[in-house]
Amino acid sequence: MPFAYQRTLHLADTDAAGVVYFVRTISLCHEAYEEALAAAGVRLADLLGANGIVVPIAKCEAQYLRPLHAGDKVRVVVTPVALTEDSFAVDYEVHRLGSPEKLMARVRTEHVCTSPAKRARAVLPGDLAAWVAAR
Repeated sequence: MPFAYQRTLHLADTDAAGVVYFVRTISLCHEAYEEALAAAGVRLADLLGANGIVVPIAKCEAQYLRPLHAGDKVRVVVTPVALTEDSFAVDYEVHRLGSPEKLMARVRTEHVCTSPAKRARAVLPGDLAAWVAAR
């Protein structure tokens, strides 16, 4: 099931021209990802080595459709997508709120579950696999 995250863009998110810097859009999506995981009961520590696995981003792509500015209120829709038993993608849509609401960007990250000790891919842990499957 998609998750929605909202926030107001800050001056610190923008470049000298007052437009949201492209990397900040990806950072905004990652904030939304973390919030989606927390809402589903997935602990970040478990994805950062606490249980012997890590889940890094292996690929990221973004399509910027319209510029965002400081003060814009945005909603990021987060949708996990199963790829294999050890990988998944997360699709994001960044919308500027208002009348009318507008789609501003699309971002996709692909994540791979690995065991650093074994130097090999690992099956997604149960809570993360459930979050991805719940789409």
